[in-house]
Amino acid sequence: MILLNAEHIKKSYTEKPLLTDVDLSIADTDKIGLIGVNGSGKSTLLKIIAGAIEPEGGSITRSRQLRAAYLPQNPPYDPKMTVRQQASAYLDAIGLPCEMYECRAMLTKLGIADFDQEMGQLSGGQRKRVAMAAVLTCSSNLLILDEPTNHLDSDVICWLENWLVSYKGAVFMITHDRFFLDRVANRIAWIDGGRLHDCDGNYDCYLETRTARREMALASERKRQAIYKKELAWIRRGAQARTTKAKGRIQRFHELEDSKLTVDDASLEITAAKSRLGRKIIEIEGLSKSYGGEPLIRDFSYILLRNDRVGIIGPNGCGKSTLLNMIMGQTVPDSGIVEKGETVKIGYFSQENQALDENQRVIKFIADISDNVKTAEGSFSASQMLERFLFPPHMHSVEISRLSGGEKRRLYLLSILMTAPNVLILDEPTNDLDIETLTVLEDYLDDFSGAVIAVSHDRYFLDRVTRRTFAFVGDGRIKAYNGSYSDSEARRQEELAEEKAEKKQASSTDKTRGSSAPRDAAARAKQEQPRFTYKEQKEYETIEEDIAALEEQLMQVEEAMNQNATDFPKLAALTGEKDQLDAALMEKMDRWEYLSELAEKIENYKRR
Repeated sequence: MILLNAEHIKKSYTEKPLLTDVDLSIADTDKIGLIGVNGSGKSTLLKIIAGAIEPEGGSITRSRQLRAAYLPQNPPYDPKMTVRQQASAYLDAIGLPCEMYECRAMLTKLGIADFDQEMGQLSGGQRKRVAMAAVLTCSSNLLILDEPTNHLDSDVICWLENWLVSYKGAVFMITHDRFFLDRVANRIAWIDGGRLHDCDGNYDCYLETRTARREMALASERKRQAIYKKELAWIRRGAQARTTKAKGRIQRFHELEDSKLTVDDASLEITAAKSRLGRKIIEIEGLSKSYGGEPLIRDFSYILLRNDRVGIIGPNGCGKSTLLNMIMGQTVPDSGIVEKGETVKIGYFSQENQALDENQRVIKFIADISDNVKTAEGSFSASQMLERFLFPPHMHSVEISRLSGGEKRRLYLLSILMTAPNVLILDEPTNDLDIETLTVLEDYLDDFSGAVIAVSHDRYFLDRVTRRTFAFVGDGRIKAYNGSYSDSEARRQEELAEEKAEKKQASSTDKTRGSSAPRDAAARAKQEQPRFTYKEQKEYETIEEDIAALEEQLMQVEEAMNQNATDFPKLAALTGEKDQLDAALMEKMDRWEYLSELAEKIENYKRR
């Protein structure tokens, strides 16, 4: 079933046409990944499809069965609202049926546990998770997601992958996570020259299709040029439009002239200044740091070598950025030392585009760093460096605030590389960068003649760049693995399996010692099989209705409290009733989570 059909969509910003003639159809089984260079109009197209903005031309036909939920790149929020209140506001804005207890359960799965914390106290990634919980919970059949994986750690990204793969509806999303695209998408769309192209399949299929499409277009252009040269020679001989045949030939000549293929060969060229690097790079010894009595980093030591490519992984909030800040000297450790060589010049690419002044013009920002950059390929002015980073001359006088999120990240990256670093420290470098820019950055890092330390949740990037991995494994401990992310993850899964086997063996030994007769394998398998008791089964079938009834009673009591605000005896009785309902609801919620997890284990056991 077709949920949405868009035809001839047009949209411009100032003098720049962004979308010129876009056609898009979304069926109920489509999971579409939208990709393209930064500033090409991806987020604009998502907003148009979601109904957040109107196109300047074209039409959109929406099915009566369509129930769409939209996650913007930067969801609006009220800093004074609690997580609970903001999630409820998001649900109201979406306007689709949903139970609040389901949203709270989704928040927990996304790593948000304190529902009474104010939104202003959360990080950007945590705020986006609150909006994502509302979007994923509501009863939609089309999810429109703008960069859903940004700021999520690897475990949550894997969970989201599995959730979207099993989601019974359509997905239209922007993401630059190539592993995520390969796993979730069954169709890839990309914007090129204001038009939308698409192909069935995942990211690998897209690469093959786009290459074949480009080769076919270039072959057609070569054929057109050959015919054009022949017709041009005939025109130059003084063709006269005296006959109908001659008039037709002249008209076809002009059509050939107008149909010239415009091939955008502009590509990012990362050329950076270099500085000498001595033998001593960075030596870390016994580094420790705690916050609020909780250890983030415990006794970490490492000697960074000249050509090191180090990846740092771990869940959000575990201390990865803190470790980078201690290496940079921006955070003082509780104990331990960090020594840097005299020739070390660090280029720090932070998560938040810290150096960008939104009111400054692009050319002034770069010229203030250096107006003449010396590289291995020669000297380049500030404007030439901008052009090599895909900022054409008409963008040089634009204020930074008018750039897209990806363009700001690209400008920030240029500013870092222009300082001639010989050690690069990258904190989530892949956020908001398009795939083409990431590919060029990965190639640049291959040839970079210094050390690289990268914190990232982008598994493809880590596999492509890193050769050594440090994983935060809990309680402040950091474990070192040789190899990339995939190598470290494979080893980590082996270690977890070994630990599980050891615990199982120890448990089996204890049971054998305490039992007069060992149980056979069939009996143990039967015992390990998760199952509901008769009472639990009955409870699971009705618990959602019970929760909904309690929430309805709470709403009625709260309404009665508002109506009797001046009747203090009545208000006291209603307050006591509300407290009892709150306690009963929390108890039911805890019970619902337990039964839901048990039901999921039962379902997984049946699938084995």
